[in-house]
Amino acid sequence: MKQNEECGASEVTVGSDSEILTSGTTRRDLLRAATAVVATGALVANAAERADARPMKKAGGVPVPVADTKKMMSGPYPKAATVAKGRTIGETDRINVAFVGTGGMGGSHVRNFAKDHANRNIRIVGICDVNQGRRDGNKKRAIEAGAADDSCLCTKDYREILADKNVDAVMIATPEHWHGQIAVHAMEAGKHVYIQKPMTRYLDEAFYVHDAAIRTGRVVQVGSQGSTNMIYHAAGQAIRDGKIGKVVMGQGSYTRNSQNGEWNYGIDGNMSPENLDWDLWLGSAPMRPWDASAPGANDGEARDRMDSKARYNRYRKFSDYSAGILGDLMPHKLHPFLIASGNPEYPVRVSAVGTQLSKDREVADTVQVLAEFPSGWSMLFVGSTVNEQGMQDMFRGHKATIYFGNAVELKPERWASEEIEATTIPVVGPTWESHENHEMNWLDAIRGKKVDGKVVKANCDIDLATKVQTIVSLAEMSIRLNKTMLFNEKTRKVTAG
Repeated sequence: MKQNEECGASEVTVGSDSEILTSGTTRRDLLRAATAVVATGALVANAAERADARPMKKAGGVPVPVADTKKMMSGPYPKAATVAKGRTIGETDRINVAFVGTGGMGGSHVRNFAKDHANRNIRIVGICDVNQGRRDGNKKRAIEAGAADDSCLCTKDYREILADKNVDAVMIATPEHWHGQIAVHAMEAGKHVYIQKPMTRYLDEAFYVHDAAIRTGRVVQVGSQGSTNMIYHAAGQAIRDGKIGKVVMGQGSYTRNSQNGEWNYGIDGNMSPENLDWDLWLGSAPMRPWDASAPGANDGEARDRMDSKARYNRYRKFSDYSAGILGDLMPHKLHPFLIASGNPEYPVRVSAVGTQLSKDREVADTVQVLAEFPSGWSMLFVGSTVNEQGMQDMFRGHKATIYFGNAVELKPERWASEEIEATTIPVVGPTWESHENHEMNWLDAIRGKKVDGKVVKANCDIDLATKVQTIVSLAEMSIRLNKTMLFNEKTRKVTAG
């Protein structure tokens, strides 16, 4: 990274194997979105506050799956000397699936696969969670549905799952800060992966996942189910066909509101280090002692920020583990919208602002993100968890505009109305967001299923997902640094303007 004396533009290569900054700060200080910014605007390293080199707890005798398990924050992922090939799976073969992280979304995946196991032709062979109640409960659910039996591996250590040669594919639904590490190790162990959005917590991790997918040839699906809503694919084809002329701008929003506040999920009062491996859950995040009483916190908001149970159950409110709206809600629009653009691209420039009304969290509860792309169009996203009024989802072109709803409506600009007719663009396939359809698309891609003579591909594959994660991460950097972020796709360099 290069940084001038006035603390102006800073540059860093994302995913480089040995980038060390002359200032003595590692490349991650920028990539982790300015872990600290002093009043002068200078970046400050906080290495002393991080558990960078803290080794993960090892289960006795568990083999390390191919890649080293050293923490991502202590250095880049090592490339495995050998990569497990994994089983060749045909169109009619049964797929053995394991689940890592079985809380809210992960538990939903287990339920979907368990109840529909016969139609999907799958077997549940592994359940992994640091929470004993969750892993035991989900194994029981799978067995009762007939999707698993007593031999189903039940563990808190994901490495045991990856060491099992019976596992063909892994669904990762942990908190965000674990996504990258587990995904890379899973692919290098020969497993196909489904990663809940956001794909990773930080940008450099995204490129490690991307490169691992290319290196191993494993099928990657990111869990942004709107990508399997075919209205966006139909819009993308219309835009490629020139139906709206030159693309000018896309706009979309994802907004929520509730009296009790977003992500304030219920807290299990029985949680303790006896049934929850707190240190393992923290993983690469800063070390915190288990603190269930938050001594010294005189008000509920402060207590929530300090309390370990709150941080575990409501992790999306805390920046150590989540990007908040940017990582949880924005991908729901970005993945489909890049598909609808007709030509998904990496951004060249991202600016974002975030404001915070709620005091019980560390992440913004209203954001506005503007991303610019090489072909000249831009994307505006607005997200909020304190007001539910959103914007009309649309793509504006020089000749016409596409409006999204339950259908794809095309309306011409006045000057082009003689050339282009207002019409509803036909859509083939589902016109709604469905976890079930998205999960099945992943399984079809693993099997290499053919539809109309074409091999099915994951709708939110590694290429699309990495482009979206770049926008997500640059937006977070922009908010934290109060700067516009520039990105060079060829060099993977990020510059803070």
